[in-house]
Amino acid sequence: MSTIRVNLGPRAYDIAIGSGAARFAEFVREWVPQAARGLVVADSNTRPHAEHLAAALGAEAIATVPAGEPSKSIAEVARLYGHLAGRAADRKTPVIAVGGGVVGDLAGFVAATYNRGLPLVMVPTTLLAMVDSSVGGKVGINLPEGKNLVGAFHQPAGVWIDTALLETLPDREYRSGLAEVVKYGVILDAEFFAWLEANADAVVRRDPGAVAHVVARSCRLKADVVEQDEREETGLRAVLNYGHTFAHAFESVGGYGVWLHGEAVAAGMVRASLLAERRRLVGSEVTARQVALLNRFGLPTAPRGEWRADDLLAVMRRDKKNVAGRLRFVLPTSLGHVSVFDDVPEPVVREVLAAA
Repeated sequence: MSTIRVNLGPRAYDIAIGSGAARFAEFVREWVPQAARGLVVADSNTRPHAEHLAAALGAEAIATVPAGEPSKSIAEVARLYGHLAGRAADRKTPVIAVGGGVVGDLAGFVAATYNRGLPLVMVPTTLLAMVDSSVGGKVGINLPEGKNLVGAFHQPAGVWIDTALLETLPDREYRSGLAEVVKYGVILDAEFFAWLEANADAVVRRDPGAVAHVVARSCRLKADVVEQDEREETGLRAVLNYGHTFAHAFESVGGYGVWLHGEAVAAGMVRASLLAERRRLVGSEVTARQVALLNRFGLPTAPRGEWRADDLLAVMRRDKKNVAGRLRFVLPTSLGHVSVFDDVPEPVVREVLAAA
């Protein structure tokens, strides 16, 4: 087992990359002594794995939510509150989230708000959750008006990653996670981006060594940012939203679940890079390299033609990252570095939405 430390003072925790239910139970008990009293949350796809891990912990309570983005809802939050109330959960009763980003966001929000905060253990089962949503403490749910509009910062007590689970992950889900991996290369690590270009075939075929490197490097890069700007107060953590202003609009207008989150992020990153080109922040080769790598990973690079610019912009105007009514975009200034801009005219945004 290897570990990546997220240094946040009293809220510090480890990301453990290992395998085996017995080692999982040992890891969790070290951080959460009352693990056996915890509520294990899974979706209809991850329930069998959750049962296996719960048995190793000696935990009996498992709550299952429907698979898919619609479960990030107030209704499902209320249902999970009911499970905790029925077990007379106290502030040391942990919530153990076993699943992808939806389960992690939903269960994490419940843990952040029930009794004003319960211990949270993240057990991501998708590539996207392993490299992104399980690390950093951002949890939340959706409203009909937009994605993740209700949420909190709630750091986990620990994160357990078993990359062997990716061997059976559906191809579309796996490729979706690669979008967030590409993002780290664009925003923080040009050498990692070049490594992905050189090893794309191994990554696509899920070579164990390549997958382990992808997960570990992505987690380390995100942890480095979170350590410096845990609650998005200095502006540094905003770089992690590269492509997301567009992506959340694509998801909302298209309907949650039409595109997976990573698919929307892939197309959103290319739109953001095109914006950077128009501002002469980068040359066309930066966008071209992203498009080429995303194509090799089988990801979309443009929004669907039937999505109207007016509808997409209406969602963007409600984005929680906006300041004083101005749209904010994370744009590349070179490969491996990005900055935040809030002075992009809407007509230019319309142009890149329509670009091929």
